[in-house]
Amino acid sequence: MSSLPHPALPDQRLFTGVARLAARHEGRFAPETVQRLLADSYALLAADAQVHTHLVVLAERLTAERLEALAKIEGAPGAAHPRVLFVCSHNAGRSQMAAALLMHRTGGDVRVSSAGTEPTTVVDPHVVQALTEVGADVSAAYPKPLTDEVVQAADIVITMGCGDACPVVPGRRYLDWPVPDPEGAPIAVVREIRDVIDAHITELLTQLDV
Repeated sequence: MSSLPHPALPDQRLFTGVARLAARHEGRFAPETVQRLLADSYALLAADAQVHTHLVVLAERLTAERLEALAKIEGAPGAAHPRVLFVCSHNAGRSQMAAALLMHRTGGDVRVSSAGTEPTTVVDPHVVQALTEVGADVSAAYPKPLTDEVVQAADIVITMGCGDACPVVPGRRYLDWPVPDPEGAPIAVVREIRDVIDAHITELLTQLDV
């Protein structure tokens, strides 16, 4: 049986990312699988992008996260850390704050992801400011779409205002945190929302095996 053809890449610079990711996952994922996923990640991000300057870099980062999720699904060695996924509508406020705060408080002991059912183009500036004030690193944060493999790999999926748009995967634990949307809110309100989310994080940590 012939293999599926490699999908076309819309930017030649993506081939460097394919080589890098294929080398990282050599023996687990074939180069054509990596290329197909990278082409899809690029298309997902480009669909809503207003500026395409950084799409190549962001597509590679999104593909790396998706490949790590696939490795977890397939039971790869070293993938035993608990995985928590935060989902909101735009992945620009609540889910970004929750992900950054959990990563800040656990280091590498928990694999943390965030995504949006209808991602926007940039993280809310007041959200970035509120997180930076407490030492949470958001320098690499960017809104990204929700993908099936990231949901399937998660041990806990926490929804934050996305309603029924988040797919339900059997065997996963689902929590819903009713947190106000910081979009358009003044920085003082965003700080209050940050602290509410951090209180939820404190409770979550008592339930995680870390």
